[in-house]
Amino acid sequence: MSTYVYGITARSHPALPEGMTGVGEPGLPVRVLTAGELAAVVSDAPEGLRPKRRDLLAHQNVLAETGAAGCVLPMRFGSVATDDDSVVQVLVEREEHYKERLKALDGKVEYNVKATHVEDAVLHRVMAENADIRSLAEANRKAGGGGYDDKIRLGELVAAAVKAKEAEDAGEVRSLLEPAASAVSVGPESTGWLLNVSFLVPRDEAEGFLAAVDDVRGSHPHLDLRVNGPLPPYSFVDPGPAEPAGSTAGVDAGAE
Repeated sequence: MSTYVYGITARSHPALPEGMTGVGEPGLPVRVLTAGELAAVVSDAPEGLRPKRRDLLAHQNVLAETGAAGCVLPMRFGSVATDDDSVVQVLVEREEHYKERLKALDGKVEYNVKATHVEDAVLHRVMAENADIRSLAEANRKAGGGGYDDKIRLGELVAAAVKAKEAEDAGEVRSLLEPAASAVSVGPESTGWLLNVSFLVPRDEAEGFLAAVDDVRGSHPHLDLRVNGPLPPYSFVDPGPAEPAGSTAGVDAGAE
């Protein structure tokens, strides 16, 4: 049977709670595989695993319970290896990489920050900052709305200005939050977000990071900032191959 991998810890990590279960219906027993100075938190992999709410929460719960006792390198939901032996083999082959990551991530959590524009607010800001747009809008207003070409031209100017504002705001938000974090990982671009960045933050400094987010909200009222965390540091397990050989790409259990 294939093996589902939740995360990797030090072999010295405290024992997991007795009777812990993970993904599957009913939840499959969680166990620990060891090799050298490392351990992998695993269970059997259920057939036909899909990112259903119950299994996503089970994945998160195993990582939360494991992380409460010490550092864990979280695997993304859906990380499945061929069998236990293949997991152990990866622990042996990548021992130095995983040991370095455990040391670097000890005591740290991830906060994912996404940002969008508040439409009316950003349009008002663009108009206030761009004299050409204001002049053309005023000319169109005086002309009873303006001709077809004038309307198209105004729309193009506004769209270009908003696009430029997205890039500008994304850079500003990152630069303002970065000093409050230990590391930064830029997430994949997705429709609707002008910013998708994860920040690695020492757990005991999380309050300061969240205060920095609030400061950005206050200084950038035309932005809608959404924060997800604290999360296991999914985005910071790498650089380097982090998933067991034969694993399948999964859904980030910490994603919105």
